[in-house]
Amino acid sequence: MALNWNVEPIQLTQLVEQVFVIEDMTYGGHQQGFLARYHGMLRSSDSEKSHSWLSEQLKPQSLLVILRPYEDKQELVIVPSLPAKQDPKIWLNVLLFALTFQSVLFAGALFSAEVDPFLGKLTLQGIFNFLWQGWPFAVSFLAILAAHEFGHYFVGRLHKVNVSLPFFIPFPLSMIGTMGAFINMKEPPKNRKHLLDIGIAGPLSGLVVTIVVLFIGLSLSSVEPIPSTIPEGMTFQIEGNSLFYLLAKYLTFGKLLPEPVSFMGTPAFLYWLRYFFTGQPAPLGGLDVIIHPVAWAGWAGLLVTMLNLIPAGQLDGGHVLYVLFGAKKARKILPFIMLALVALGFIWSGWWLWVGMIFLFGSRYAEPLDQITPLDARRKALAALTLVIFLLIFMPVPFVIVGG
Repeated sequence: MALNWNVEPIQLTQLVEQVFVIEDMTYGGHQQGFLARYHGMLRSSDSEKSHSWLSEQLKPQSLLVILRPYEDKQELVIVPSLPAKQDPKIWLNVLLFALTFQSVLFAGALFSAEVDPFLGKLTLQGIFNFLWQGWPFAVSFLAILAAHEFGHYFVGRLHKVNVSLPFFIPFPLSMIGTMGAFINMKEPPKNRKHLLDIGIAGPLSGLVVTIVVLFIGLSLSSVEPIPSTIPEGMTFQIEGNSLFYLLAKYLTFGKLLPEPVSFMGTPAFLYWLRYFFTGQPAPLGGLDVIIHPVAWAGWAGLLVTMLNLIPAGQLDGGHVLYVLFGAKKARKILPFIMLALVALGFIWSGWWLWVGMIFLFGSRYAEPLDQITPLDARRKALAALTLVIFLLIFMPVPFVIVGG
C-alpha cells in the first residue's frame, strides 16, 4: 500500500478552514514528510471535537491530523497514515507464552526446591517433580504479567487504537524467568486522555492482581530467625523493601521486617531510613519473613510495576509524566531522574542498566495526534495518584546479598 501523497491541497485547505483560522500555510511532499502545515487557531475552544471531526473527514483518504502548540498559536499538520501493519500470526504469541511459562516454571522450581527431586539420577519423573515445585510461582507471576499487558490491550481496543496481543519474553536461568511482556501500539493514540488511559491501565491492573497475590503469599509465609553468621563462601539474598511492602509485612505479621537484633544505639526512625535506602546493616541474627513462592511472585510483581512506572520515555511512567506536564517539562525533569538513579547505582548497580536504557530512549515520548486537548480533572487526579503509587512501591535497593 503506497502512502497517499496525491490529495489536492485546495481540498485539504477547504476542510481545515471549517475548524481552523489559518494565518499561514505550507504545502509539502515526500521530502518534507507532510502534505500541508497550517499555523493559526482553532475556531472552537473544544479542541477534541474539532480534531475528531477533521480526522473523520480525512480518514477515507488515509490521512492523519496532528494538532499541537506552536509558539503562542497552534499548528495543524496533515500527514499520510502509515500502511496498516499485518498482525503477526497468533501462534507467535502462543509460542512465546508457552516458552515463557516453561522459563518461569523453571525459575519458580529453583526458588522452591528444598530436596533433590532427582535423587542422584536424572529421570523424566525427577524432571517433572522438580518443575512441579515451580507452579505456584509461575501461575501467580504470569497472572500478574497477563493482567498488566491485557490492561493495556483492552483499553487500547476500547479507544480504537490498533494494538497487538501481548508478546511474552522468556529469559531462562534468570531469577524470575522472564524479561516481562509488551504490546505493540501500531498507531499514535488520539489525544492525551487516550494515552493516559492506555498507559496506566497496565500497571494499575497488574497492581491489583499483585496485591492479591502478595497478601495470599504472605499468609502462607513464616517469620524465622536469620543466621547470626554466614559460613565463608556462602550467601543468601534479602528482597528489597518499598513502603508498601513494609506495610504489607507489618499488616500480616505485626512487625517491620527484617527485624534486627538491636538498633545499635541508633534511633529507630534513622535505622529504618538508612536500611531502606542502603540495605545496610545486614540484620544478621534478627527475624525476617521466609517468603512462600506465591509471596515471591507478589514481590516480583511490585518490582515489575515499579520499573514500568519510572517516569521516563516510553515507560508507562513516562506516559504519565508527559500527559501531566507536557514534553518540554518532562525533558527538563529527566536529568534529575537520571541523577537520582546514578546515585542509587552506587548502592545497587542494577540501576546503572536502567540509566543506560533511559539515556537511549528517555528523551522520546509517545506523543498523541492531538497534543492540545487537556486532561479532565478526573484523569489529572488519576495520573497524580499513579505517581504516588510509584513512590509507595519504589525499592531503592531491590536486592541485598549477604555473605560471600
